[in-house]
Amino acid sequence: MVLLVLTPTVLLPPPPSSLPTALPSSPPLQLAALAGDTARAGAGVPAVGRVWPVGVRPRVLRGWEPPETPYGRGHRGADLAAVPGTPVRAVAAGRVSFAGQVAGRGVVSVELSDTGTPPLRTTYEPVHPSVEKGARVAPGEVVGAVAATDPARSPHCTAPCLHWGLLRADVYLDPLALLPPWLLRAGPPRLLPVLGLPVPE
Repeated sequence: MVLLVLTPTVLLPPPPSSLPTALPSSPPLQLAALAGDTARAGAGVPAVGRVWPVGVRPRVLRGWEPPETPYGRGHRGADLAAVPGTPVRAVAAGRVSFAGQVAGRGVVSVELSDTGTPPLRTTYEPVHPSVEKGARVAPGEVVGAVAATDPARSPHCTAPCLHWGLLRADVYLDPLALLPPWLLRAGPPRLLPVLGLPVPE
């Protein structure tokens, strides 16, 4: 006769000290903000973000790739997986500086409060804006919904996504640098034993 003893367990998130080198289910990216490379990605960018623009921890389809020259090739933002209709949220408090169409695509820009002079500005596209220029927004407040685009005409997304940008004046920065480490953390949950409970007989 074989006696099988099961120990109750609890599903817990990883401890605060763990910090991955990449986001879950993401291809290898230049996520310098995760590695703490402030000289390259986050110089002068305070981690004021309180939410992701879409979802809880969306898949990053393409990360920020700074061009070697102001007009060189690169990727001036981050593409986050999101299907059309997904709510788009302000990552931090600020004021809507633009809500409308640019080259046939819906765009929302938000100047972030208390981020210096000139202030940091986030951009979200393609979206159907639900806010107007001048509106004050709180972290997590919906500013629009992801709009459908024809991949053949999209300058960013070849799959359904939201392009998220960050600028100070006309200088592009890595938008992921806005997110504090606790929002960037990822990793599988771990099963830990529950202590103090009697073992079933």
